[in-house]
Amino acid sequence: MERWSFLTNHGRVLLCIAHDPGVRLRDIAARVGITERSAYGIVTDLSEAGYVIKQKDGRRNRYQIQAHMPLPEPTSQQLAIGEVLAVLAGADGSQQPTGGNQPEATAAPRTAKAASQGH
Repeated sequence: MERWSFLTNHGRVLLCIAHDPGVRLRDIAARVGITERSAYGIVTDLSEAGYVIKQKDGRRNRYQIQAHMPLPEPTSQQLAIGEVLAVLAGADGSQQPTGGNQPEATAAPRTAKAASQGH
Protein backbone atom coordinates (compact mmCIF):
# COMPACT_ATOMS: atom_id res chain seq x y z
CA MET A 1 0.00 0.00 0.00
CA GLU A 2 1.31 3.42 -0.94
CA ARG A 3 1.92 5.84 1.94
CA TRP A 4 -0.13 9.03 1.87
CA SER A 5 -0.81 11.96 4.16
CA PHE A 6 -4.04 13.72 5.05
CA LEU A 7 -2.37 17.13 4.92
CA THR A 8 -0.25 18.58 2.14
CA ASN A 9 3.27 19.72 2.91
CA HIS A 10 1.96 23.30 2.81
CA GLY A 11 -0.53 22.44 5.56
CA ARG A 12 2.10 20.66 7.60
CA VAL A 13 4.50 23.63 7.32
CA LEU A 14 1.70 25.96 8.40
CA LEU A 15 1.12 23.76 11.46
CA CYS A 16 4.84 23.91 12.33
CA ILE A 17 4.68 27.70 12.19
CA ALA A 18 1.49 27.72 14.28
CA HIS A 19 3.24 25.69 16.99
CA ASP A 20 6.40 27.83 16.91
CA PRO A 21 6.38 31.20 15.09
CA GLY A 22 10.17 31.41 15.46
CA VAL A 23 10.85 27.99 13.95
CA ARG A 24 13.90 27.71 11.67
CA LEU A 25 13.63 26.39 8.12
CA ARG A 26 15.91 23.47 8.98
CA ASP A 27 13.57 22.50 11.83
CA ILE A 28 10.52 22.79 9.58
CA ALA A 29 12.25 20.56 7.03
CA ALA A 30 13.14 17.95 9.66
CA ARG A 31 9.63 17.89 11.17
CA VAL A 32 7.85 17.67 7.82
CA GLY A 33 10.38 15.30 6.22
CA ILE A 34 11.38 17.57 3.33
CA THR A 35 14.54 19.39 2.29
CA GLU A 36 15.38 22.88 3.54
CA ARG A 37 15.03 24.10 -0.02
CA SER A 38 11.48 22.70 -0.18
CA ALA A 39 10.67 24.24 3.21
CA TYR A 40 11.92 27.61 1.93
CA GLY A 41 9.78 27.28 -1.21
CA ILE A 42 6.67 26.41 0.80
CA VAL A 43 7.18 29.28 3.26
CA THR A 44 7.65 31.58 0.26
CA ASP A 45 4.41 30.25 -1.30
CA LEU A 46 2.51 30.82 1.95
CA SER A 47 3.99 34.29 2.31
CA GLU A 48 3.22 35.34 -1.28
CA ALA A 49 -0.35 34.06 -0.91
CA GLY A 50 -0.81 36.19 2.23
CA TYR A 51 -1.18 33.34 4.74
CA VAL A 52 2.10 34.08 6.52
CA ILE A 53 3.94 37.32 7.20
CA LYS A 54 7.70 36.89 7.56
CA GLN A 55 9.49 39.36 9.85
CA LYS A 56 13.19 39.61 10.62
CA ASP A 57 14.03 39.13 14.30
CA GLY A 58 17.78 39.64 14.57
CA ARG A 59 19.41 36.96 12.43
CA ARG A 60 16.28 34.81 12.39
CA ASN A 61 12.77 35.08 11.00
CA ARG A 62 9.51 35.10 12.91
CA TYR A 63 6.32 34.17 11.17
CA GLN A 64 2.83 35.47 11.75
CA ILE A 65 -0.08 33.45 10.42
CA GLN A 66 -2.94 35.49 9.05
CA ALA A 67 -5.66 33.37 10.65
CA HIS A 68 -8.49 35.35 9.07
CA MET A 69 -7.53 34.22 5.55
CA PRO A 70 -9.97 31.78 3.94
CA LEU A 71 -8.94 28.24 3.13
CA PRO A 72 -7.71 27.97 -0.44
CA GLU A 73 -10.20 25.16 -1.07
CA PRO A 74 -13.05 25.93 -3.47
CA THR A 75 -15.51 23.88 -1.40
CA SER A 76 -14.83 25.55 1.96
CA GLN A 77 -14.94 29.31 1.38
CA GLN A 78 -16.67 29.93 4.72
CA LEU A 79 -13.79 28.57 6.86
CA ALA A 80 -10.80 30.67 7.88
CA ILE A 81 -7.35 29.10 8.12
CA GLY A 82 -7.22 29.94 11.85
CA GLU A 83 -10.30 27.81 12.52
CA VAL A 84 -8.74 24.78 10.87
CA LEU A 85 -5.37 25.32 12.57
CA ALA A 86 -7.11 25.58 15.95
CA VAL A 87 -8.63 22.14 15.43
CA LEU A 88 -5.43 20.56 14.10
CA ALA A 89 -3.17 22.16 16.71
CA GLY A 90 -5.40 21.01 19.57
CA ALA A 91 -8.97 21.86 20.46
CA ASP A 92 -8.08 22.35 24.13
CA GLY A 93 -6.82 25.85 23.31
CA SER A 94 -3.31 25.21 24.61
CA GLN A 95 -1.86 25.44 21.10
CA GLN A 96 -3.20 28.61 19.53
CA PRO A 97 -2.10 29.56 16.03
CA THR A 98 -0.49 32.94 15.70
CA GLY A 99 -2.68 35.51 14.07
CA GLY A 100 -2.70 39.03 12.83
CA ASN A 101 -4.51 41.91 14.44
CA GLN A 102 -7.79 40.50 13.19
CA PRO A 103 -10.47 39.58 15.75
CA GLU A 104 -11.03 36.27 13.95
CA ALA A 105 -7.46 35.21 14.72
CA THR A 106 -8.02 35.21 18.47
CA ALA A 107 -11.64 34.10 18.41
CA ALA A 108 -11.15 30.85 16.48
CA PRO A 109 -9.29 28.84 19.16
CA ARG A 110 -11.74 29.89 21.88
CA THR A 111 -14.65 28.96 19.66
CA ALA A 112 -13.23 25.47 19.12
CA LYS A 113 -12.69 25.07 22.87
CA ALA A 114 -16.18 26.29 23.70
CA ALA A 115 -17.66 23.94 21.12
CA SER A 116 -15.81 20.95 22.57
CA GLN A 117 -17.11 21.81 26.06
CA GLY A 118 -20.68 22.30 24.86
CA HIS A 119 -20.77 26.11 25.40
